[in-house]
Amino acid sequence: MQRRYLRTSEVAAAVGVHPNTVRMYEVWGLLQQIPRTPSGYRQFTQAHVDQMRLARMAFQGQWPGRPIHQTAVSVVKQAASGDLGGALESAYGLLAVIQGEQAEAEGAVLFLQRWAGGKAADGTAKPLRIGRAAALLGVTADVLRNWERDGLVHVPRDPHNRYRCYGAAEIGRLRVIRMLRRVGYSTMAILRMLLALDRGQAEDLRAALDTPHPNEDAYSAADRWLSALSEWEQRAHDIIALLEGMIAASS
Repeated sequence: MQRRYLRTSEVAAAVGVHPNTVRMYEVWGLLQQIPRTPSGYRQFTQAHVDQMRLARMAFQGQWPGRPIHQTAVSVVKQAASGDLGGALESAYGLLAVIQGEQAEAEGAVLFLQRWAGGKAADGTAKPLRIGRAAALLGVTADVLRNWERDGLVHVPRDPHNRYRCYGAAEIGRLRVIRMLRRVGYSTMAILRMLLALDRGQAEDLRAALDTPHPNEDAYSAADRWLSALSEWEQRAHDIIALLEGMIAASS
């Protein structure tokens, strides 16, 4: 029986994208080599449909951060090269990266909750000027100025020379901000949480970090980082299942 090949439009319909997206993925090297007829028509197979599904799983949605994105790209490109076993191995690596990010995010929330509960986060005795405060925290002075401009922290000034004075309370707050930023939370998410805390709403800071307000017209994965990581964990499991099916079909 003669094998029936799929047209570009059929592949696109199977995955739920525009035919131009299929062509674009081919140009980007995200699909296995596509044979052509003597007249130039592409000859797609079910393997190409599965590869399109894999690429859509890896790239659809909001930006997940560089480590997750780079690992997901590796999975897709290895599968496109025909190395399905290597892609499966990388997919388990993707799951490990995501779970590592989840652990860091949860650790930051625990640190936040401890600090919000009244436990000191720093023992700075003498107020520091901005240069020394930045060095202590391992950031630049410009970063501290930006956090202040963004409303994340209010820094008192010396009444005589107007220099910023970072005491234990400010340094402790900045430690929380820095940790949350480093594990992936956006400035908007941190501001949302701190505003709730400053209003005395300390009961569920996790929800405040993870729930954009209705008036936040545009938000990224980092504005709801805990939920985004949970969604990516499920996506990694789906990618693994798809790759296992592709390996079984090719055997």
